[in-house]
Formats: sequence, C-alpha cells, structure tokens
Amino acid sequence: MTDFNPYQTPNAYVEDVAGEVDGELAGRGARLGAAFIDGIIILPIALLLWYVFAPGIFSGQKPTFLVSLSVGLFALAIWIALNFSLLARNGQTIGKKMLGIKIVRTDNTACGVWRIAGRRLLIPGLINQIPVAGLVFVFVDMLFIFRESRRCIHDLIADTIVIRA
Repeated sequence: MTDFNPYQTPNAYVEDVAGEVDGELAGRGARLGAAFIDGIIILPIALLLWYVFAPGIFSGQKPTFLVSLSVGLFALAIWIALNFSLLARNGQTIGKKMLGIKIVRTDNTACGVWRIAGRRLLIPGLINQIPVAGLVFVFVDMLFIFRESRRCIHDLIADTIVIRA
C-alpha cells in the first residue's frame, strides 16, 4: 500500500511563464540610454508644468501631494502623446527608436500601447507618488535590470521584455 498524503507538494514540472526569447535581449546600457534620452525630452516640459502649477517650488515652497500627482500625471500624459504613434506601431519610444530596441510581450508578440501605457508606465508612476515608498520602488525597480532576464519590476507588471529591434 502506498502512502497517500493529500498535503504533499504536486509532482509536476512547470516551465517558466516567460518562455524562450526569440530576439536578443536589449543591453542594459541601451535601456539606460533610451530612458535617459526620453528623460531629456520630457525634462523641459516637466519644468514648465511645475512653473505653471506650482510656481512657488522654484522659491523653496513645498507642493502638496495633489499638485505633485497632477504634475506627474500630466507630464506622463504629454510623454505618452509624444510617443503614442511609435509605441502603437512597434513598441518604441523616441529613445528606444534611436538606440534600436523595442518592447514586446514575453512571448515575442507585439505589445499593445495600452499595456505599455497602463501597466508599464501608469502603475509604476502612481507608486512613485507615494512618499518614501515611491523612492524605494524606483530604486528597487532599477536594480532588477541586473537580473539575468534583465526584466525590471515594470516589465514584470506588464509581462514585457525589451529586445533589440
């Protein structure tokens, strides 16, 4: 008679959900460079928004959480508007296009713009607005790039990878 234990772990082999990557993963430097280029593009726009919504910030006044959230979401909306056609067409921002990398799903299918904007940008952007926890999230998200899969937390949330275009 065999010992049957209903509480034992199952004896099943489960493959990684991400599967194999058909394209070559984008390098860490290329991803950093693309993020830097995109940041340089949005920086003057963000500064203008801060000047309009919270002009006192330049003289040392601290903005309220609502003002910070509004400026962040408005800057994100402008950034998405600038990159919408590239993201919709081939999963690239201006920076990613310049450096020859793109965002795809983990099964190498095209990634919809709403998945990129909602899951990859908006959710982490909202987490960033939480005092202290947002800074911790940003730091940990960046450190995830050093894993073998090169997937950051925002990639895990959106089920995406970044490959060479």
